[in-house]
Amino acid sequence: MRRMLIAAALALSASAAMAQSTIRIGLQDDIGTLDPARSVQFVDRIVFASLCNSLVDVTPDLKIVPMLATSWTTSADGKSMTFKLRQGVKFQNDEPFNAAAVKANLDRYRSLPTSNRKSELSSVDHVDVVDDNTVTIVLKEPNAALLATLSDRAGMMLAPKTFADAAGVASHPVCSGPYKFVQRVQNDRIVLEKFAGYWDADKYPIQRVVFQPIPDSTVRLANLRSGSLDMMERVAPSDVNAVKSDSNLQLKSVTGLGTYYFTFNIANGPRGANGPFKDKRVRQAFDLAIDRQAIDQVIGAGIYPPANQGIAQSSPYYDKSLPFPKRDIAKAKALLKAAGQPNPTIEFTYPNNTIASQITQMIQAMVSEAGITLKLRPTDYAAALNAAHNGDFQAMYMGWSGRVDPDGNMHQFYTCEGNLNYAKYCNPQVDKLLNDARVKQSEADRKALYDQATKIVAEDPSIVYLYAQPWPFVMSKKVQGFAPSPDGLVRLRGVSIKG
Repeated sequence: MRRMLIAAALALSASAAMAQSTIRIGLQDDIGTLDPARSVQFVDRIVFASLCNSLVDVTPDLKIVPMLATSWTTSADGKSMTFKLRQGVKFQNDEPFNAAAVKANLDRYRSLPTSNRKSELSSVDHVDVVDDNTVTIVLKEPNAALLATLSDRAGMMLAPKTFADAAGVASHPVCSGPYKFVQRVQNDRIVLEKFAGYWDADKYPIQRVVFQPIPDSTVRLANLRSGSLDMMERVAPSDVNAVKSDSNLQLKSVTGLGTYYFTFNIANGPRGANGPFKDKRVRQAFDLAIDRQAIDQVIGAGIYPPANQGIAQSSPYYDKSLPFPKRDIAKAKALLKAAGQPNPTIEFTYPNNTIASQITQMIQAMVSEAGITLKLRPTDYAAALNAAHNGDFQAMYMGWSGRVDPDGNMHQFYTCEGNLNYAKYCNPQVDKLLNDARVKQSEADRKALYDQATKIVAEDPSIVYLYAQPWPFVMSKKVQGFAPSPDGLVRLRGVSIKG
């Protein structure tokens, strides 16, 4: 009997230990795709941070540091970068990571018809395998943004043997990160478990990671308080004070690199070509009808600082001379009248989550004072992105998590062939400025070009920026070792659950 009791006690102890080795993280949106080549959603990147390693990573103070590449050098003419690779690394199917794998991944990102990494890697001419542990990326022209680009999805490494099954890459990705894929239940959860063969495995105490999409921030917080979640991202500003006063919770927040904004359909299919925003005066009027300060005060509780450009204020490339648009209903009405559209009716698409719904309803009331009628079209985030790609929208509320290098916040959105240019805005002068900014090596030269481009797109807006994205995380007091980063990702290195 005594042995049975001891065995039962040990079983209960093991069960409790196992329970504490799982972290459950509440996400604002469901995942779009688990293929880094196709991904465009920020929330995908939260999962990728545990599932897939990139060649390099970004620290909380925004420094580029080694990950799968341990060092790198740039040629004197800036037209090639050579990377030394970490040795002894393997993918989650035990396939070896080497220079050939790097080439296979970069070639896939550049050639896959459905890849959203093409414009990010458009400066790459080809990739040379020097030896097993050395790879050289040869460029068509110098690209000062490339290293930062390789810290994100364009630098994520997947097992090349899985590439033959294109659908399989997304449904069962095999990556190089600390956690391997186990299961995905659409709109319910993604489950990862620790990869014992990971090169840095001893720094990851958590054994199992469960990501759960819960669009309603109030419901996410209720799940956290009840113990159904251990952590959540993007708490609603209205809940910040309540979280601070709850002794069982901890709030960790950081100002991000990204923005929330509206994009207008200018020429993306029939809805753009035949829509109201073909005339830039209608876009300018829409912008002038918005009160960013009111959005920050009423919805943002003071943590949604107004934004007027795609480059974060913390960046050395931020254009301080660009004025913030001030609300001017009279001028907005005059622009609409001059455009021959004094009372346009506009369909407005937005992701169906708490904050987006609140902001959209507030915008609806604001623009109505200028004579603009908004017909609201709530949808899930993945469906909204499909509509953006296909041109099935007139105006859309969106977010961008931001990048360390300004190229990642400008080039894809404003160049004629940019992957994230949902408006289909096209200005050859802007293309030249942004392409030239990739080639220049000095910060001063690049900033001068970005300043020019920023002023042009502010006067002829295909995007209207609302506010800078903060990253407020809430977690149980049991969660230890988590440090938020301005890129908004959840990095689990050194994170544990105590008690």
